[in-house]
Parts: sequence; C-alpha cells; structure tokens
Amino acid sequence: MSLTNLDSLFSPKAVAVIGAANDPANIGHVVMKNLMGGGFTGPVMPVSCEAEAIAGVLTYATVAELPKTPDLAIVCRPLLEAPAIIDALRARGTRSVALMGPGFARLDEKSRQRLRAEMLEAAQTPALRILGPKCMGLIVPSLNLNASLAHTGCLPGKTAFLSQSDSLFTTVLDWAGSHGIGFSHIISLGAQIDITFADILDHLGADPLVRSILLYVESIHDARGFVSAARAASRNKPVLALRPGQALHAALAELAAATGDAAELAASASTDEVYDVAFRRAGMLRVGSIDGLFDAAQTLSGGRPVRGDRLAILANGASAGIMAADALLSGGGRLAHFTDDTTLALDKLLGGAWDGGNPVGLRFDARAADWVEALKILLSDPGVDAALLLHVPFAGLSEIEVAAAVALQAKRAKRMVLTSWMGSDSALKARAVFADGGVPTYETPEQAVRAFLYMVQFQKNQELLIQTPDSLPSDFFPDTQAARDTCARALAEGRSQLTSAEAKDVLTAYGIPVVETRHVTSAREAVIAADQLGYPVAVKLKSPQISQPHEVGGVVLDLEGPDKVWEACASILARVSRQRPDAYIDGFTVQKMGRRAGAHELFVSTHLDPVFGPVIAFGHGGDAREMIRDRAVTLPPLNMSLARELVSRTRISGLLSGTPQHAPADVDDICLTIIQIAQLVIDVPQIVSLDINPLYADEMGVLCLGARMGVARESRLGAERLAIRPYPKELEEPAVLKDGRKVSLRPIRPEDEAAHRAFIKQLSDDDLRMRFFGSVRRDFDHKDMARFTQIDYDREMAFIASALTEGGLPETLGVVRTATKPDNTDAEFAIIIRSDQKGTGLGSLLFRKMIDYTRARGTRHLSGQTLVENKAMQGLARKFGFAIKLNPDEELVDMVLDLSAPAGPA
Repeated sequence: MSLTNLDSLFSPKAVAVIGAANDPANIGHVVMKNLMGGGFTGPVMPVSCEAEAIAGVLTYATVAELPKTPDLAIVCRPLLEAPAIIDALRARGTRSVALMGPGFARLDEKSRQRLRAEMLEAAQTPALRILGPKCMGLIVPSLNLNASLAHTGCLPGKTAFLSQSDSLFTTVLDWAGSHGIGFSHIISLGAQIDITFADILDHLGADPLVRSILLYVESIHDARGFVSAARAASRNKPVLALRPGQALHAALAELAAATGDAAELAASASTDEVYDVAFRRAGMLRVGSIDGLFDAAQTLSGGRPVRGDRLAILANGASAGIMAADALLSGGGRLAHFTDDTTLALDKLLGGAWDGGNPVGLRFDARAADWVEALKILLSDPGVDAALLLHVPFAGLSEIEVAAAVALQAKRAKRMVLTSWMGSDSALKARAVFADGGVPTYETPEQAVRAFLYMVQFQKNQELLIQTPDSLPSDFFPDTQAARDTCARALAEGRSQLTSAEAKDVLTAYGIPVVETRHVTSAREAVIAADQLGYPVAVKLKSPQISQPHEVGGVVLDLEGPDKVWEACASILARVSRQRPDAYIDGFTVQKMGRRAGAHELFVSTHLDPVFGPVIAFGHGGDAREMIRDRAVTLPPLNMSLARELVSRTRISGLLSGTPQHAPADVDDICLTIIQIAQLVIDVPQIVSLDINPLYADEMGVLCLGARMGVARESRLGAERLAIRPYPKELEEPAVLKDGRKVSLRPIRPEDEAAHRAFIKQLSDDDLRMRFFGSVRRDFDHKDMARFTQIDYDREMAFIASALTEGGLPETLGVVRTATKPDNTDAEFAIIIRSDQKGTGLGSLLFRKMIDYTRARGTRHLSGQTLVENKAMQGLARKFGFAIKLNPDEELVDMVLDLSAPAGPA
C-alpha cells in the first residue's frame, strides 16, 4: 500500500491522452470527448499520429514532444504497447496513468503475469502509479475531470464510489443521475496491478471532503491490506460495500475457471460468508442492492446515529404503517414499546383516532402541529431508538407545509428521524424539503425501514471496532512446541492427517478439555484399558484406511463391563472384515463416555481460506449438523467479545442461555475454547483444517470427544496468514528501571483501556500540554479510549511500560506511539511519561524500543514534533541521533531520525 503520487491521479493539473482519435468508435475519442466536454480547466494534450487535431486540440506525435509534463496520462492504446508508453511517461516525469486500452481479456494468465511485470518495471512504482488495466477511468466532479469511458457525467457530491465492475460503473452513473445524487469521486479499479482498494481507501479516508465511501467488490487479493485500510477509513466515515451474493459469486467462479483466470479463481474460492465477516470486522456495512447502497449512504452520512433497533412508526395511513412494521420485523428489527407516560400523552393528543399500539395512527388529515407534537412525544420515550414518519397524500392538506414543520423538529431532535412522503408531485417537493434540511427521506416505507436496519447493523459493526474485550485468563499457557512437534512428526511420515490420538494431544497442549482415551492393539488390551478408565466406555476401530469408523459399524457406545467390551471388539472386527477386507486394523480406541445428560452438541472448526487465511466456524454440532446448518464464521485473532459475537450469530445461542428444562451453558468456557482454537491455528501454521464435533457444553463447561486435523507444510509464520494482524506477543520485553522496579515493555492491548484511563488521569497538566501542544480534557470517552488501545498493529504501534502496583494490579507508567504511512516510508512518534517516573530511565527504554521496532520493519524515517520549551524531549532525541530543527511556521521543533543509518550508542 502506498499513497505516493495518488494526488497526481485524483487532482491532476494537466492530462495527456495517449492514443487519442477522431473515430467515434475508438476509446481514445470517447476519452477526449469526455475530458473536453466535462470542462476540465487544465491542459488536455492528445498524443496521436493519426490527425493534426482531435476534438479541436492540436496533437503531439510522442510523449517527449508534449509541451508540459502531464500529471495524469490516459492510455488508450492496445495493452501490449503499455510497457513502452509507461516507460516514456515515467522518464518525462508523469506520476500516474490509467490504462484503458484493449487486450487484457484476451490474454491467458501466464501472458498477463508477464505483461504485469513489464508494466510495473517500466513504472518503477511508486514513481509512477497505475490505475487498471481494464478500467473505465475516473471522474472527479469537483475538478470537472471526466477521464473515463462513461457515457455521461455526474453531479458533484460528498460520496466516493469505487467499482470493480465496468458495467456497474456506468449503471451507477445512470442511477445516480436519475435520482439527483452527486459524487466526490467515481473510480473504476480494473485489474489492480498497482493501485488497489486499499490504496484508494487510505487516500479517500483521509480526505475531509469525502463523507462516505461506497465499494462494489467482486474479489479481494490482498486481504490484510484491504481490511487494514477499511478499518482505518471506517473509523472516520461510513464505508459501505455491495458484493454479488453466493449464487452470483458461484457463477463468477465458474467463469473464472472457464477463462483460465487463476487469480480470479483463487479469490472466487472465498465463500460469501467469509467476505461478509471480513466486512463486519472492518467496521463496514454490506448492502444488497444499488439503491440500498445509496439509501444507506444518505442515512449514515447525514443522520444521527441510532442507539438500537427499536423503531416507533407514525403514519396517517394504517396500511402504510402496517407495511413498515412488517418490513421491520421481517428484517430483524423491533417495534418500540411505549411507556405509560408516552401512552397517556398520545391518548391526550389523538383521542379515539389511535388504537394504543405501534405503529401510531394519525388522522389522514392531521395538521402539521399534530405531526410535530406526536413526534416530540415519541422521541421523549426512552424505549424509542428512532422514529419513522409515513405520510400518504390528502387533497385538503399541504404536504410541503407538514414536511417543513416536521423537518424543523427533526433537525432539533437528538435521535434519528426518518421520513417517507409517499406519492408524486407534491410528495416529491416535500421530500426535497427533507433533503434540504438533512433529514433522511425515502419514497416507500419499505425503503425507509431498510435504511434504518442498515443503520442498526452499521452501528453494531462500529461497536465491534471500539468494543473493550474481556480479559483472557492469566493462566492460559499453551504448550506450542508440543503441538508443533506433533504436526512435524506427521508431516515427516508423509501424512496429511493427524491420528485421533495426535489430534487430542494437540488440543490438550492448548488447554482444551478432552475426554480420557486409551489406544490399544487387541481386545484383551481394550478390556484392561476400560477397567482403568471406568465404565461406561466407547470402543472405536483404528485403521489408516477408514477415516470414519462409524460408517462401517466401527463404533460401539455405552459399554458396561468387560464382557461387553470384549463382545464389541469382536463384532467390530467381524463387520470390518465383511465390509472392508482391504483395511489394515491397527487396534482400537477405548474412550471414557463423555456424554453428559442435557449437554448441547456444538462444533468448532477451522479451514484455510485462499484469500483471508484461517477461518473459524462455530455452530450446532452432532450427527444432524449438516441438516440443521446452523453456523457462523469469523476471522482470527479473537478475544472474548469477538467470540461472544460469533456465538450470538447462531440459532443455538438462544438455547445456550438456558431453558426451563436445562441450566444455562457456560458460555464463557465455550468462548474460551473458540479463542484457544484460534490461537492454535495462529501458532501452528501447519494446521490447515480442524474439526471438533461434537463439543459438549453445559453448565460444567465444555468437553471434546475428539477432533480431525489436517496438516501441510507451511513456510510462513502463522500470523502472516491472517487477514488481521494479531497481537505481536513476540515484541514483549522485560526491563528494569534505575530505581530497580521491574516493568514490562509491550504493545498495548484493548484490555488495557481501564489502566490507560487511569494513566491519563494521573498525568499532570504540564505533561498533557507538552504531549498535545495545548490544553486537553481528561474525560476521554470510550470511543476515544478505544482509539488509544485498539490499534491496527500493521500501521500503528503503541508500546506501554506496565508494572504491578503494591496490590498486584497492573498500571501504565508511560507510552510511546508510532503511526506509519501505509507504504512504510515514514513513521511519526509521540511519547509521554508519568511525571513521577521521570528520571528513572523509562523514557530512554521506550525510545529505544520504538526505534528498534521501526528500524526492524524497514521504515525509512522516524519523525516527531515537540514544543520549543520542551528541552528534555529535544535532549532525549539528540541522545538517539535525531536531527533537531526549529519549525518557525508552527513554532515547534522537528525531530527526524534516518533509520537507514547505523544505530547509535544510546
């Protein structure tokens, strides 16, 4: 990822069109027509040998002959000519190109890869950035820049749209034009050989003129880069995604297979549910249609946040209210229940016109004052999270007058108000009143309810980004080396599956309760093992040729006594001899019956997604698992909050909370087991699949009867496979201060929020002024604290110095932070130490930790600023080799360290 030279793409001062033409059927003609017709104020320079002038502009034969260096070049020549053209443009000083020329679709995968390498070598990225190939170009209405193949332009606005589809690029333009919707940017990404979703998300996420970002996504190839950029952008503004559903996605996969597109085929192998959870983990909102995309964008960027899913509906037509209520309940929302005070107030206002329920019915000829008063009453009810007002036309009433009064009240309200003025003509004008007043408005009740439910889901996704997780048990110390050794032995023997015994050993190494098991070679040994374990027991066949013993009658349960065990072994051997005479019998597994009366049968599994890496699945287990199909998936790493969220998305979660016949299951133990499994696949990358079924769960906790584990050789570290970088435990380090106090220098964790809040409260006013260059409040809210403690370790780092108080509780003594550019060229730092810790050497320890970290990850420069009066900070920076320079414009001191230089003695 890199932001380098993206400004030249999105804010060019001069544009060249390579391959411009006068032939209306030539794409070079379309681009010239759009550029000239769009009103771009900078020079547009056509490069062509076919005519002296194109679209009334004199042409130039070569790039070298251009009178001015173009910031952006649109290449309309066949793609095979692109490497030479890119080389000439880079030599001339051009910083961005959009490749629209034909030829990409006709190349096989090998030819595409070769051409891709040639183009990137010619561009020497990021010296010159490439949009495409196979793209439709881009439109930036605020610059009157239409550098695209679109058949129409668009209005200016504050919403950016990024499309991976050529057809949807033009479709959205048509749709938006008919609905009067404007854009800040419209960008066709094409094949993304250089500029990706992640690059543009980083650029637009930092653009204050962009209020929301819409994506049309078919496939992702750099999962970690995409999720990281999307998480960063989602913290600043709504990011919404539209993606083909499972059926269409399967068709795209078939098309990729038919055309031999290996890259697209690999991306297509990711299931729709994995994309769905990736969007959710990134704080994005997924929508299901084009109009839903823009409805949600309008609501999220212009309205107030919702607090929950309880909606009050106010309508002057019973049918409209019923349609809205039905859409709400079908979509998983809730009708708000009113308090007695609300009911009395509405009774007084409406009299006999109201039946006492929700939706609230107004008279069809209700006046503006009645609408406003009813809205006030509803919004004062603590059980109402938002209100939806539905208006059906009435000839004797001015819809615009009512709309104006409602809009004024809605703007004053502290909760979300949505409206739907149905009909045309005057209703259209009324909706314009709401739009001008910033009140979300829709043509139909169903459309309004859908937008509300999108808001509810978006709010939940945002809460996942800032949720403080529960702490993990401090006594979780997995035996990682034992698990790795078990997998290594299997791979050394040429096996791709662990035996049942090996799988249980791996689970035991990670603290997952497994039922007691013995492995024997004969019926006599089985009887001895059963006596040792205690009855009842289960006996299972062991055979390398039979992976599922129950399929051949190789499992007998609930055996009471030695005779039953002996008979079971004999009957198993007889059945296997008849059904699988080719199978080699290793012996038997004797297992203490782990069945618990009333326990729930669950499953936890993992598989390796080709794009997003390890995926964790959880749901209803047992023999009926495939029939019930109750499951949810998530991406590691996990904490207790994320594990609970995973469990909550299954139907069986309702039973786990208890029924009249069963006590509640220990959900904490279930969640801990899910986390342990997630940590296992991070720590041991050789595990490519894992399936625990059943996992028994009741009030006593969980019990695993066994597991199937697939293994494969893997050269990457476990964390490198993940779409989200996990907590870098390897960066933890003990240290000792000058006063002898032991501290831990480690990356900050979400669980540190309480200690970090206490740390900030203990800082002096002068400490805060030196850190933030002015007065700041101390009462940071949860959202602020989440930004401090819940960081993306791929692009941010915060090292804290943590120690134990006399009472044994952790406290934070100091913190140093770095924010790294996406391309890792530069990192900016900030450091703050508690006043009572100054002089202990803590500042030097944290400074050294920060420098070592940024240097190790290949960052080029480390920089920071401080107040002129902060001599202590300047002295510390000099000690570590920083160049110190006064910045007179900002009345600050700049500190810069060249990390490519050898480390200093400090």
